[in-house]
Amino acid sequence: MADYVLVTESGSDVSKEVAERYGIVVVPMHVNFEGAEHDDGTFTTEELYASYRRTGKLPHTSGCSPQDFSDVFDRIHAERPEAHIFYLAYSAVTTVSFASAQCAAENRGYVTSVDTKSVSSGLQMVVTNTALFLEAHPDATADEVRAFAEDQVRRIRMAFIPGDLDYLRAGGRLSNVAFLGPTLLRIKPTVEIIDGRLIATKKHRGTMLKCAVALTEDFLAAEPMDGSRVNFIYSVGDGPDPILQKVVEKIARRHGFEQIDWVKTGCVIASHAGPGSFGIVACARQV
Repeated sequence: MADYVLVTESGSDVSKEVAERYGIVVVPMHVNFEGAEHDDGTFTTEELYASYRRTGKLPHTSGCSPQDFSDVFDRIHAERPEAHIFYLAYSAVTTVSFASAQCAAENRGYVTSVDTKSVSSGLQMVVTNTALFLEAHPDATADEVRAFAEDQVRRIRMAFIPGDLDYLRAGGRLSNVAFLGPTLLRIKPTVEIIDGRLIATKKHRGTMLKCAVALTEDFLAAEPMDGSRVNFIYSVGDGPDPILQKVVEKIARRHGFEQIDWVKTGCVIASHAGPGSFGIVACARQV
């Protein structure tokens, strides 16, 4: 049986429970607020948003450093010298993390890096689906694992509606920020992850519930999806708004999805989407 370890960043929003279940190693990204840099995962999104309300200063994020990855790669190799590390990366065009990992992986032939061109729950789906593949194929070769992960990268689809446009503008990750125009009351854009970039593609008007329903309907009707799982994304509290949850889950079931998961954003994507955001992730059907 081959020995593999999956590594990803905290921006994947892989929960502690899921990481422990599959032995996934999560490397903290960083969030700067209140004059200091903090490791993602050491504070809550609620604390992050409270800081903005208190100080009026928006948070800023930064990726992992080469040293962050060197430390992780060395620790894994010392503990499991026969293991091959698959690093499934947060979108390379949005952060320095992928470049940092490539630097750290030099002269470490036991590390394979894959740019997932995804963030948050989109990256989480690539990582967890790859973990499930490894569980089902314990004798898979490294080439087969990489081929599976790269197929997932091509098929993952993600879109979200930010809860606060101020966070999205200040974050500097939106590729076509001019599309938003001036901030208008009750205007909410759909932001899609396209080839690794955050692109605003459509504008909605109305409550978050109305806009979330429109996004869900549009997203699931755009192309045939693999009906095994859909992820919905929320950003505040212990769970999504119950009315919104009931409505969008009904839509997902109508489209034939077998498993519906809700993923809470970590503080990296929360720094860009703001409180009250909503998103959806699914995998396009294999052709």
